[in-house]
Amino acid sequence: MKIFKKLILTSKQIRRDILKMVGRAGASHVGTALSCTDILTALYFRVAKVSPKNPKWRSRDRIILSKGHGGVGLLATLANRGFFSRKQLLRYCFDGTPYTGHPMIESAPGIEVTTGSLGHGLSMGLGMALALKADRLKSKVYVILSDGELDEGSCWEAILAAGNFKLDNLVAIVDYNKIQSFGTVAEVMDLEPLLAKWQAFKWGVREVDGHNFSEMLEAFGSVPFTQERPSVIIAHTIKGRGVSFMENKLEWHYKSPDNDQLKKALAELS
Repeated sequence: MKIFKKLILTSKQIRRDILKMVGRAGASHVGTALSCTDILTALYFRVAKVSPKNPKWRSRDRIILSKGHGGVGLLATLANRGFFSRKQLLRYCFDGTPYTGHPMIESAPGIEVTTGSLGHGLSMGLGMALALKADRLKSKVYVILSDGELDEGSCWEAILAAGNFKLDNLVAIVDYNKIQSFGTVAEVMDLEPLLAKWQAFKWGVREVDGHNFSEMLEAFGSVPFTQERPSVIIAHTIKGRGVSFMENKLEWHYKSPDNDQLKKALAELS
């Protein structure tokens, strides 16, 4: 229970940092960052083999935030994990700073690839997983995808290839908050039956509550779910999770909180 309590407290701190960063910069995508905060927290603070002191450690696990528009969440997580100082977060999205709205390789320690244009992350993760196999390294590659991103055909090419190549060192996590840029996923491009689709492409599949650390850690600890198959965790999440007036609201894909909204949001997370 101490493990879960610590993870919950850590995720709250990361959410507070996200809100401050977005509010100070007048930036956007706060809703999508809040929906995957618990996934990032589970990966960086409990599951993945990473080294803040040696970010390019050869035997590390690779983590790719393919849904690059949630990059503020990745930066806040990396800072809280000790990859760089949390003071640097104050520079987020200001002129002359390397801390940009979408993850950019070499802009901060721990960022593996540049993402932003949706549909690229899983293909890059597939390439990494193949390289790790060739080098006989036991490391895993974790790729966080958005549900709206699965509208991209390039994702399904990578899903098909990963199953064909039996990449059991590749783990995809779908941040299934069910809201994309212009409406609900069901309205824009219905993905269901999502679990069956991944299974048909030769992946092992688990569904979890993406805000329940117990469920997530059990799933991560069980990969590969099927031998010689890649694994996907479909994480059911809430857009804007943690702030009542942001939860399940499409507009927080774009809006930045004003001073009063920021104070109210931070109070809820105190």
